[in-house]
Amino acid sequence: MSTGTTGFAEPADTPAPARSSAPRLLRAAARRLLGAAAVLLGAATVAFAALQLVPGDPVTVMLGPGTAATPEVKAAIQEQYGLDRPVPVQYFTYLGHLLTGDLGESYQLQRPVADLIGDQLGPTVQLGAAALGLAVLLALLAAVGTAGRRPALRALSSFAELLSVSSPSYWIGILLLTAFSFQLRVFPVAGDDGFAALVLPAVTLALPVAGMLAQVLREGLETALGKPFVLTARSRGVGSAAVVLRHALRHAAVPVVTLTGWLTGSLLGGAVLVESVFGRPGIGALTLQATTNKDLPLVIGLVLLSALVFVVISALVDLLYLVIDPRLRTD
Repeated sequence: MSTGTTGFAEPADTPAPARSSAPRLLRAAARRLLGAAAVLLGAATVAFAALQLVPGDPVTVMLGPGTAATPEVKAAIQEQYGLDRPVPVQYFTYLGHLLTGDLGESYQLQRPVADLIGDQLGPTVQLGAAALGLAVLLALLAAVGTAGRRPALRALSSFAELLSVSSPSYWIGILLLTAFSFQLRVFPVAGDDGFAALVLPAVTLALPVAGMLAQVLREGLETALGKPFVLTARSRGVGSAAVVLRHALRHAAVPVVTLTGWLTGSLLGGAVLVESVFGRPGIGALTLQATTNKDLPLVIGLVLLSALVFVVISALVDLLYLVIDPRLRTD
């Protein structure tokens, strides 16, 4: 503290208040949203270009093979769907419809694509959420239960994980159906009626994901358990379980979050096979029907849905990094 010519004491320098991390999180969220919008625009553009480059006349596909239609009828259909306009006009009209949530109308089913996807999205989301939750639980149990334990136990767990990762999902589904539906008759063979019908499809999707997550999480835990902060925690009397769950697990979580985000998006593709094996309704059955019938608007709508899922999950994973590891909250 010093005094000036006026005789009053000059205030001492005070430290600047700590900057809140909230603005940084908001800026990070804004950057991710802009990136997501750019990715979705690119996916929409590629989807539109694919629609233009597909061989054949869309009207012929719409009418179906072997259908005789006069040129006047085809011209009326082209006008109805805007196919008689120049390609740039079609493109900007297409983008304008996307901004309002209009994905067009299915050629074969004559219903809005958004309605068709909305009707089938629920069972797929239910299946994906159940599979992801089960996969994370199994991975945590396997990794936490074997990290830093006897080599024989880790080797046995690693072998089971490798087997689950290497097995195709449809093969796992057939084995589970044979054992628990045809032999033991514990679970229904097909359908989506009740919780029992969800068990086998969810396990089929979860096992390969759980195997991959457990391998990465175990490696991260064993690396974290060798760090100095673990020795410090143990020297303070912290038990082994608390060291793993309260300290090491957080340090091992970042690569697992990355892998979980990627695998969550891939569950949408895996649902196509699993829903077919177990006869469940959902996006998988709708995708199979759309590709078989060459229903281009519906196929493009499903492609955009997949892009949206990956973009949203990627943004959530990036934001979750900032929550898990404060060191990443830089300007």
